[in-house]
Amino acid sequence: MDVETHEEDPYPDVTAAGGLVAALRQTAEARGRDIGLSPYVTEAVGMESRRGYLSVDTASGERLFRLRTSIPDFGWHIGGTDDLETLVDAIAAWREGVPLDALMARFDFLDLDEFTGALASGEPTSSQWAHLLSSEYYRPQRNLLRRLHADEVLRNAFPTMTHRAVRLQVDPMDYTSRQVLVEEPEEGLYAVVRVGAPGAAWTKVPSDQLITHLRASLCDDRPA
Repeated sequence: MDVETHEEDPYPDVTAAGGLVAALRQTAEARGRDIGLSPYVTEAVGMESRRGYLSVDTASGERLFRLRTSIPDFGWHIGGTDDLETLVDAIAAWREGVPLDALMARFDFLDLDEFTGALASGEPTSSQWAHLLSSEYYRPQRNLLRRLHADEVLRNAFPTMTHRAVRLQVDPMDYTSRQVLVEEPEEGLYAVVRVGAPGAAWTKVPSDQLITHLRASLCDDRPA
C-alpha cells in the first residue's frame, strides 16, 4: 500500500496571501508600516531606503525570511527571521533611518557586522574605484578617473559611469546624497553638473579649476 507523505508548508501565511510580496504588503498594511513596496511589484526586491535597496527572500525547507541590503554590484545579507511581523517592523525602521546600533538593539535577528565593517573600511567605494580604473571599457575616461581619484577628498566619493561622464556621489548607500557628473568634452576643458540641484545645468570648468569646483559641488553648502 502506497503511503502518501506531505511536507508541512513552513510558510502557510505566505501561501494564503498568494505569495511573499502579497504577504509582506498585507502585513505592513495591518501594522501601519511603510516598507516601500510599490503596488505593482511582483518580487520583494528594490525597496528603496537611504541605506541601499532592501530585498527579502525565503529559505527552502525551513521558515526563514532573509533580508539583504544592496546597491548595484554590491550587497550584504543583514539577517533572517521566521517572524513576518518582526521582519516588516525592521524594514520600516531601516527605511525610517533608525541608527544602526538602535536597530540591532531592537531587532536581535539583524547581523550587521559585515555591512558596518565594509563601510568602516571604505567599501564599496575603494573597490568601485579599483574596478573603474582598471576597466578596459572605461579606458577613454581613465585619465579623468585618475585625476579625480588622486584628490584626497574626491576619492572618498562613490564613482559610477553615466555614458561618458563620471558620477561622484557622497554616500554610496544613500541615493539622495549629493552627487555631480563630470565629463571632458574636449582636452583641458570639463563640463560639470550638480545632479538634482534646483536649476542644475552643465557648467564649463577649466582644467585648473576642476578639483576646487568639484569639491565645492560635493562638500560645500553654498551652491556650486
